[in-house]
Amino acid sequence: MLEDGRRIVPLDTLLAPGALADLLVAQPRPLEPAENVALDAWVRGGGHLLLFADPLLTAESRFPLGDPRRPADTVLLGPILAHWGLVLREGRESAGMPFPVNAPGELSLLAEGPRNCQIKQKGLMAECRIGKGFVLIVADSALLEPADGPEASSRARALRGLMQRAFLP
Repeated sequence: MLEDGRRIVPLDTLLAPGALADLLVAQPRPLEPAENVALDAWVRGGGHLLLFADPLLTAESRFPLGDPRRPADTVLLGPILAHWGLVLREGRESAGMPFPVNAPGELSLLAEGPRNCQIKQKGLMAECRIGKGFVLIVADSALLEPADGPEASSRARALRGLMQRAFLP
């Protein structure tokens, strides 16, 4: 579904997102300070980002511990989120969510900081206008887990909707 009408370009670093039009980041490793600066500059310059930041990843990985391809069990994006005026906390009720979640986090606005973001779906998501760009943050990544049958179709529709929301504002 991610490849429908799009060219996927895997990145090892966010130091030069440069010419990208859209960026989907899912459960990234901790970003280096220079990557935080580059990502912020890219968004402020007009970049659109869909970020899945799960504070408590529950999916099984096919990669062993220590393998750099293995997603982090917890996302460590505090510096960039704080810079955008957000904080991500783990553990919350998952009833009534708009798509499948599993131990989702909760996004909230920092008491002091920029007011670029709107909290949506009771903290499951945040929509942020940063400079000329736009960021949609989802505090769970269960939507990206493999699924079969009707659940796969439902997840694909939800993911397509999030991508449209993130990349077309």
